Amino acid sequence: MTRILVVEDDPKIAKLLVSDFELEGYKVTAAKDGLEGLEQAKRLKPDLIVLDLMLPKMSGYDVCRSIRKDGGDVPILMLTAKGQEGEKVVGLGLGADDYVTKPFSGLELMARVKALLRRHRRELEKVSTLDIDDIHVDFKKMEASKGKKSLSLTPKEFQILELLLRHKGDVVSRRQFLEEIWGYEEAPSTRTVDNQVVTLRQKLFGKEDEKGNRIVTVHGVGYKFID
Repeated sequence: MTRILVVEDDPKIAKLLVSDFELEGYKVTAAKDGLEGLEQAKRLKPDLIVLDLMLPKMSGYDVCRSIRKDGGDVPILMLTAKGQEGEKVVGLGLGADDYVTKPFSGLELMARVKALLRRHRRELEKVSTLDIDDIHVDFKKMEASKGKKSLSLTPKEFQILELLLRHKGDVVSRRQFLEEIWGYEEAPSTRTVDNQVVTLRQKLFGKEDEKGNRIVTVHGVGYKFID
């Protein structure tokens, strides 16, 4: 069960958040000040933290800073007061992942929480390296080679290859490429996906019909990576 930690000193807001999250099926723990919140974060290791910035005993800034300093990568959603633009920037700079301004819509907050959880799960599932035939790819260093020759892959090509490997043997649809790599904001055409995949395939394996090609076209749907 997904565990959420709510760090909020306003009892009415905290009660509302706990109730809403529990209705969604999450397991929720609440902390009423920053110091308690930090202790609970270390003890419970939650899947996500909803963190108010202005807290007694220890500010949300310091809680966030301490979690990141200790290497914690838990998604953190900040709650900020209206008009605290500078505070948002500082919080994001300390490692928070997103923010919602009070007073907030319950639907918006829930949508942002679900988006952060999905993004974090994808990060945990990501492939770190590929070694197949004479091809080596290091996704963290963004380095690739074929034999003794270095391959120049673009950031998008690294992302496309990683997504294909994460779903090895299964079809990745064009829509999935658009959602996970480009995002809805850019909304490129499906030909953009096709062109990028063709270029990536040529760099790694040569022409599509050459022996050894492992990125297969599934006509009308998308692509898959095969062993």
